Amino acid sequence: MARPAIDLDYLKGRLADLLNTPSPAGYTDEAVWLLCRDLERLGLEYELTRRGAVRARLPGRARSPARAVVAHLDTLGAQVMAVKDSGRLELVPIGTWSSRFAEGARATIFSEGGAWRGTILPLKASGHAFNEEVDTQPVNWRQVELRIDAVTHSRDDTLNLGVDIGDIVAIDPQPEFMDTGFIVSRHLDDKAGVATMLAALECLIREGRTPAVDIWWLFTIAEEVGLGASSVLVPDVAAMVTVDNGTTAPGQNSSEFGVTIAMADQTGPFDWHLSRKLVQLARDHDIPHQKDVFRYYRSDSASALEAGADIRTALVTFGIDASHGYERIHETALTDLARLLIAYVESDVEITRDTKALSGVKGFTHQPTDDPTPDA
Repeated sequence: MARPAIDLDYLKGRLADLLNTPSPAGYTDEAVWLLCRDLERLGLEYELTRRGAVRARLPGRARSPARAVVAHLDTLGAQVMAVKDSGRLELVPIGTWSSRFAEGARATIFSEGGAWRGTILPLKASGHAFNEEVDTQPVNWRQVELRIDAVTHSRDDTLNLGVDIGDIVAIDPQPEFMDTGFIVSRHLDDKAGVATMLAALECLIREGRTPAVDIWWLFTIAEEVGLGASSVLVPDVAAMVTVDNGTTAPGQNSSEFGVTIAMADQTGPFDWHLSRKLVQLARDHDIPHQKDVFRYYRSDSASALEAGADIRTALVTFGIDASHGYERIHETALTDLARLLIAYVESDVEITRDTKALSGVKGFTHQPTDDPTPDA
C-alpha cells in the first residue's frame, strides 16, 4: 500500500490532552478515562484490568500468533513522606528521577482536602538568606520540600487542609509545542509514546489497513515503578514491541530525529529476530533510524518477561533529550515511529512456529554462524 499518512495534528492533540492530565504512577485513573474515550472514538473495543491497564484488539487477517504494541500512561511524580513542623512537605519520588529536576517545579498535591497547588524548593532557596550555601547544598530528595500555596504555618495547619502522608504529588508538565517542530515538556516519557500509538491506530483505521495478525494495543499504568506489562498480556501474544523514550545523551547513539531501535537495555539483549526485523522494516520503508544500547534503562518489555511471559520483545523509541528531566523531542521522530509501527503490524509473520507456546524443534529459528546448521 501507499506510504501511511500520519495525522500530525491528531497526534499532537492527543499528546497535549495526555500531558494536561496528571497521571503519576498510582494516580492514573483520569488518564485511563481519557484514553478509553479516544479508543471509543476510533471505534475500537477495549477492556481494562482491575487497576486500569488497557488492552484493545485490532483484528488481523489471522488470529495468531498475535502481536502486541505497548506504551505506558503513568509518569514520574512524588509522594508526601512527612508533614514538617513548618507546615511544608517532605517528599519521596515516584519512579527514578533526580531531585535536581524537582527544584523549582510547580506541582499539585491530591489530598482528602482537595487539590492544592505548590512549589518544590531546595531547603535553602533564598540567596539573600543563605548566600553561597544555596549553591553548595547537596542534591537529594531530603534537600527539597514542597511549599503549599495556602496559609499554613505549622504541621497542624497543613493537616487541617486535609494534606497528609502518602498524598500523591503531580509535577506540572509545562508543555510547549514549538514552530521548529520541537516539543518540550515533562512526562513526554511516555505520553508521547501513547500518542504515537493512537496516531498509528487512527491511520490504520482511516486508511483501511488490515494487520497480518491480531494486534493488541496495550497501555500500562505502572511502568515507572517497574511493574509495566506484567499483567496485561493475553495468551495468544507471541511478540511485543514496546514504545518508549530513547536516551539522547553523550555516549549514546540515539537521536531526537528518526526512530531509535534499542538492541539491549540493563536487563539484557532484546529478541534477536524481532529487533532485526524492525531494523529491516525501517530500511525497507525508508524510515530514518539508528540503533542503540541503553545501560541504565528498563521498560514494559522487562516487566512482561519477569512476570513469566514467553514472548519475543523489542523496543522502539523516540529520542528524548534530558530524559526524566525537562524533556525535548521532535515531532518528526513521532511520525517516523508511527510509520514503523504500521509497517510492523502489516508485515508477514516469519516465525510461524510461534503460533504454539510449546512445540518441537521443527521450524525453530537459526542465528547466523560460520557453519549454519540445516533446518531440522
